[in-house]
Amino acid sequence: MSRLLLVSNRLPVTVKAEKDQVSVVRSAGGLATGLSGPHERSGGLWIGWPGDVSRLSQAQRAKVDAQLAELRCVPLYLSASEVSRFYEGYSNRVLWPLCHYLLDRMPRQDRDWDAYSKVNERFAELAASHYQPGDTIWVHDYQLMLVPGLLRKRLPEARIGFFHHIPFPSSEIFRTLPHREALVRGLLGADLVGFHTSSYVHHFSNTMLQVLGLETEVDHVTHEGRTVRLGAFPMGIDAAAFERLAQEQGTLDEVKVLRERATGQRLLVGVDRLDYTKGIPRRLLAVQRLLEREPSWRGRLRFIQVAVPSRTQVEDYAAYREEVDELVGRINGLYGTIHNVPVHYLYRSLNERQLAALYRGADVMLVTPIRDGMNLVAKEFCASRPDEDGVLLLSEFAGASNELCEATVVNPYDVEGMTDAILKALEMPAAERQRRMRALRERVKAHDVHWWVGRFLDTLQAIPVATQQPETAGAKDVMARLKAAGRRVLLLDYDGTLVGYAARPELASPDPELKSLLARVAALPHTSVHIVSGRAKETLEAWLGELPVGLHGEHGLWSRPKPGGEWKMLEGVSTDWKAQARPLLDSFTARIPGSFVEEKTASLAWHYRQVDAGYGASQARELRLKLIEAFAQGPMEVLTGDKVVEVRPRGAHKGRVVTQVMEALGPGVLVAAFGDDRTDEDLFGAVPEDGISVHAGGRPTRAGYRVSGPDEVRQILASLLKG
Repeated sequence: MSRLLLVSNRLPVTVKAEKDQVSVVRSAGGLATGLSGPHERSGGLWIGWPGDVSRLSQAQRAKVDAQLAELRCVPLYLSASEVSRFYEGYSNRVLWPLCHYLLDRMPRQDRDWDAYSKVNERFAELAASHYQPGDTIWVHDYQLMLVPGLLRKRLPEARIGFFHHIPFPSSEIFRTLPHREALVRGLLGADLVGFHTSSYVHHFSNTMLQVLGLETEVDHVTHEGRTVRLGAFPMGIDAAAFERLAQEQGTLDEVKVLRERATGQRLLVGVDRLDYTKGIPRRLLAVQRLLEREPSWRGRLRFIQVAVPSRTQVEDYAAYREEVDELVGRINGLYGTIHNVPVHYLYRSLNERQLAALYRGADVMLVTPIRDGMNLVAKEFCASRPDEDGVLLLSEFAGASNELCEATVVNPYDVEGMTDAILKALEMPAAERQRRMRALRERVKAHDVHWWVGRFLDTLQAIPVATQQPETAGAKDVMARLKAAGRRVLLLDYDGTLVGYAARPELASPDPELKSLLARVAALPHTSVHIVSGRAKETLEAWLGELPVGLHGEHGLWSRPKPGGEWKMLEGVSTDWKAQARPLLDSFTARIPGSFVEEKTASLAWHYRQVDAGYGASQARELRLKLIEAFAQGPMEVLTGDKVVEVRPRGAHKGRVVTQVMEALGPGVLVAAFGDDRTDEDLFGAVPEDGISVHAGGRPTRAGYRVSGPDEVRQILASLLKG
């Protein structure tokens, strides 16, 4: 297999320093376990932050570096300021609450974006410096969302994957971020972007549409000429390891002690990081409500809640801890006795054996986050029950609920409903408990962490490697060829090529700088300039008529090759079909606010730029299908452009302009065509083999060159003025 470069915020190790001794110990987490195999087998590297080593001496630091090298781990050391602003700041004060739909916990001002960007740059630079041709790079999680795009710029031919381990929110939520576009573009540097569930894939697809105008085709999207695959890859755990541990004698001894201390009681268990996304307060309220409603359960119920300390330096987490502490104290004060309290609250981490014993001994496991990317605790509980007993209560807002359908699924915002579910779980017959747990265990064991890693890497490896051909080098090559030409003709689309798109067509009039640029380029020796647009001839004449350029409107239907000349229409073009097609376009306009129909001499265009992006795209597809169905054999064709569906006469297209211009100029002229959408593909297709075709944007194209957009097109034109 190819060498695997893993890039994550944190290395899968813990640095331990005791007196003069220092050691690096591998972590036992699910991600580290799952990726250790491919990491070892491929001879790969793992790049990340090793944790705070600021208190280590130089000699100790050297020992750490040596031990990390033996583990094939490449450390990226972060300063205290970088940890504060990049990790605790932007990652955990902005992205974490946003992705969990908790906008009220986000800071009022976004002060840490620059630190997030710079640290992502450092990760990308370090990964690129260790890259060898043929390597596969796999970037992990929300702390490094810019890294795929930064790597793509440095390594255009690399195979890059990204996995988002937390929820990806709806587009309405994600679009509240000031730097939303940069983050989406960062992810699109990958060849494969993976999420835990199909709903997160859908949210990301809709975000791309809303933020960048990119429409997803089933499981992929085209961006900057590349195909980016999207997929749902639900992460698993090392199920076999949990099952083995749950059956070891030491674990069974712990379970025995646990049950003896809870003699005559039913055991509820919760295991979470102390994070405000985990729903611990509402869970506690549900337990309190059960004791209020059902006095018979008082003294017969023990709830063990393990809260693992998390992000203790973040102010919100300290306040959250106080809230949980107060709730535990109140419940125990109300329903505890001198012999027993209903809630046993442990604010600390447990070792694996202690966790397995809790899972094995629980009657009911409460996994009720208010939002969670996956939640592996639910799967660990199932793997730790070889006795096929116990009931899993699982939040519908945890990614795991999509897979673990035999669990008792609850709405964590409905305290009364959770109370009912806990009571139902406590009273569930043994046969039903075993039937459900058997099915849960089969699924957890079949789709473990090794299955997850293999499925993602297999999908990534199957994607063809991007290639950067010399003919798609971009603006510099185009400039050089145009300057070297003895005679040249420039065929320029207007909207999306010379100017950006506007909400309504009439708002995209040329700015003075553009008009001056076109006039100066057209005045150059041996240079001819033609504007080839979908615009009506009247609009082109009003906007550009005084310039020394040729004008071609309605995709070449009308032409005025010379300044001051007469506009002429292609012969043999029928417009009879317009009376039949117009009512269909009008019906869509009537029911879709923000859309409108633009009528030209021999074409109709339905614009939906002002319509909600997702809804507009779906309606445009429906309209296109209806038009094709109604007029499949007619004298017209249907084209989709940038937020527009256009119906035009068959045979009237921009490619016809190339023939006209070349006949007028004769041989020995270099033809250069610039465009940005589907209608310009006809233009590119008609350019001679020795000519130049330039696509402005990221759509699929037959053009030989690609530039970013109107600004870069203008730069190319301006370069001709410099000699």
